Amino acid sequence: MFSFFEKKTFLIDHLNGFTDIHNHILPGIDDGAKTVEDSIELIKGFGEFGVTNFIATPHIMHNYYPNTYESISTSYANLKNRLSYNNIDNVSISIAAEHMIDANFETILEKKEVMPIDKNYLLVEMSYLQASINFDNAINKIAEGKLFPILAHPERYVYLHPKFGKYKKYKNKGIMFQLNLLSLSNYYGKDVQKTANKLLNEDLIDFAGSDVHNIRQLNSLKEIKLTKKQLQKIIPVIDKTTQSFY
Repeated sequence: MFSFFEKKTFLIDHLNGFTDIHNHILPGIDDGAKTVEDSIELIKGFGEFGVTNFIATPHIMHNYYPNTYESISTSYANLKNRLSYNNIDNVSISIAAEHMIDANFETILEKKEVMPIDKNYLLVEMSYLQASINFDNAINKIAEGKLFPILAHPERYVYLHPKFGKYKKYKNKGIMFQLNLLSLSNYYGKDVQKTANKLLNEDLIDFAGSDVHNIRQLNSLKEIKLTKKQLQKIIPVIDKTTQSFY
């Protein structure tokens, strides 16, 4: 019988072996996992669909989450000790950070206090309310420091939606884009979902990440279903992410 509805499949069925380069699974240092128990619950939940490789990226955000290498390393060590105690040995975790481009960003960049992904890639973000005033200058300084900027969740900056050409200008400046997998649903709203798909369709997305903070978000990720056309766009991004950062 002919169906007018296109068949959809679960996104997580295509995440086995995925390396998650953006998440907040480290305990007690930002708005992600609050306790080690929360962290372990998230890690076990990811493991149910084959995600066991993580680059943890807690916020470094002046006046809100003023994390440093020391605070992030301490949280990481606490989590690793508990994982070992619980005989959870099939998980690979390394540490980096998600850097807010704020008034303090260029200071820590100049002091080499930033925490890149895989030594060369720097995950950055802007406020959801307005673009960072010093964004262009910060990007130039990142490049001068021989780092490659990755803009986290570009689809979530709603002030860029009516100025879609701005995305292409950012790309022309050498900025890479990391899509939040939750943006493929209406979790953050239909406008974000629409922009996520448009960025994918125009081949502007370089990498993907979960950006999962809590079990509620992880459960929402498990519910995402995509069409064949959507999968044809996101699977190469998923594969590229894992190949680049495994």
